[in-house]
Amino acid sequence: MSGEKPTLDQRRAYHAWQAVQRAKNKVGKHSAQDPRQFRRQAKKLPLRILTSGLGQSLTFLKTKKGKEEDVPGLLAELSNWVLIERLGVTGTPIDLLEFIIAGGADDLRRATEEVMVYLQWLNRFCEAEIEDDEETC
Repeated sequence: MSGEKPTLDQRRAYHAWQAVQRAKNKVGKHSAQDPRQFRRQAKKLPLRILTSGLGQSLTFLKTKKGKEEDVPGLLAELSNWVLIERLGVTGTPIDLLEFIIAGGADDLRRATEEVMVYLQWLNRFCEAEIEDDEETC
């Protein structure tokens, strides 16, 4: 590499790629999750955000925790990218939902924009790497 610093979009793509690989290989927060469920929830999330907002959509994902459609990995990946990698939030463990509830309108707007852009990469990599049982060749 030429020693140039990666662009924001390259960093975003790399993080999304790593997230999909963790989901595909059931690593970390993804260990109890079916990778196909990760893909389905990630695919549905942008429309949920557009229709209900980021807070309501993240709350919906939290309600799935511990059920058949378990999605803690998706929440963890979004929280990690937006809060730590993108916004530089440090301190006590906090998830994205807690951050937007405690924050102001500007925090919500920035988080929503970043989640939507990040999900474009995440969903493309999910399509490429994780088979969906609803698709046929």
